[in-house]
Amino acid sequence: MEGAVLYPVFLDLDGKRCVVVGGGEVANRKARKLLQARARVVVVSPEVRPELASMALEVHERPYEPGDLEGAFLVFATTDRREVNAAVAREAQERGIPVNVADNPPEGDFALPSTLRRGHLQVAVSTGGASPTLARRVRKELEDAFGPEWAGIVEELSRARKSGRKAEAEMEEVVEGCLSRLRG
Repeated sequence: MEGAVLYPVFLDLDGKRCVVVGGGEVANRKARKLLQARARVVVVSPEVRPELASMALEVHERPYEPGDLEGAFLVFATTDRREVNAAVAREAQERGIPVNVADNPPEGDFALPSTLRRGHLQVAVSTGGASPTLARRVRKELEDAFGPEWAGIVEELSRARKSGRKAEAEMEEVVEGCLSRLRG
């Protein structure tokens, strides 16, 4: 995947089965974000961190087995065992399920961006898996530019848009007004 031209997309995961194979810190981060997206998260791992086990998700404390990906919408291979991650990737790809392979991004089908969230506003930064550290650094730089007040701006613009489906030119005026107030 490194060097590939990736297509950015935001997915609706509400109620969709997403399988995380692994029980460590990487699995913990992936599961937390999936739960925020209201996905139905299934974790498969012989050992599961307590904070991961305490989340509202389905946990199978055992090694990964072929068939664990049945019915999954997305799969995340996050173990510290190369051969397990490779087996998870193979099964996912055989089933036509997109897979993210934490320790070997080129083996997977998608990379996860570093995201900044302000209410419904999301800004995603990606290096296509080439340097997650750089993506995180750029996102941190954007945190100053897009403070918490942006959540309110998005809500205000959403209300304006819904209150009569304003024409594009009118919405541009509403956006400019919000941004002018923000700039002070």
